[in-house]
Amino acid sequence: MRLARYLAHCGAGSRRGAEEIVAAGRVEVDGALVTDPAFDVSGADEVLLDGRRVDPEPREVWAVNKPPGVVSTAREPGRRRAVVELVRSDARLYPVGRLDVDSTGLVLLTNDGELTNRLTHPRYGVPKTYRAQLRRPPAERDLRRLARGVRLEDGPTAPARVTRIGEREVEITIREGRNRQVRRMAEAIGNEVVELERVAFGPLKLEGLAPGQSRRLRAAELRRLWKDPRR
Repeated sequence: MRLARYLAHCGAGSRRGAEEIVAAGRVEVDGALVTDPAFDVSGADEVLLDGRRVDPEPREVWAVNKPPGVVSTAREPGRRRAVVELVRSDARLYPVGRLDVDSTGLVLLTNDGELTNRLTHPRYGVPKTYRAQLRRPPAERDLRRLARGVRLEDGPTAPARVTRIGEREVEITIREGRNRQVRRMAEAIGNEVVELERVAFGPLKLEGLAPGQSRRLRAAELRRLWKDPRR
């Protein structure tokens, strides 16, 4: 098994994150520093990350309703609370994608690097749905612009599903994962997001979780996460 994949199975991060960890010189195999993510390892090898042995652990996936002010990181060096602190688990969990600190709603935590790659890689186009309160009521032409795609500094956005659900509230479903994308889309039509909540990630919905609450996903839910959303 490739070293990066092995680390992902151990909960060290997503597969891409594990590749970065290896390239940064943080991993040793049987006492030797390894910087090649494709290096082959087996269960008989001793793998150390930052000097500590890592071994594969049972897969866990959790749904969390992130409150505002909580950061979507595995650990937070400052005073703000990290989203992983909302889950009671001894596994090395990390977020699947992120929500900015002021946004709320559904965050998935896992130690399964393969699933993380499946849910975040652009080629799979896993949908994420947000409810956004805007500063001003949007015109219908602005909603049509959001649905067609707007131009951002890092390129045009893909088509989105946009529904008005209140005078200033819209629901937006996107299949991309750019930094602060929904907020930036609102700015592109001359508006501003004042509240943002993620209400669905792929087939999973936020329903039933109060702010700050979490629950471990059931087997049937995990099977749905692995399905191709384009079919």
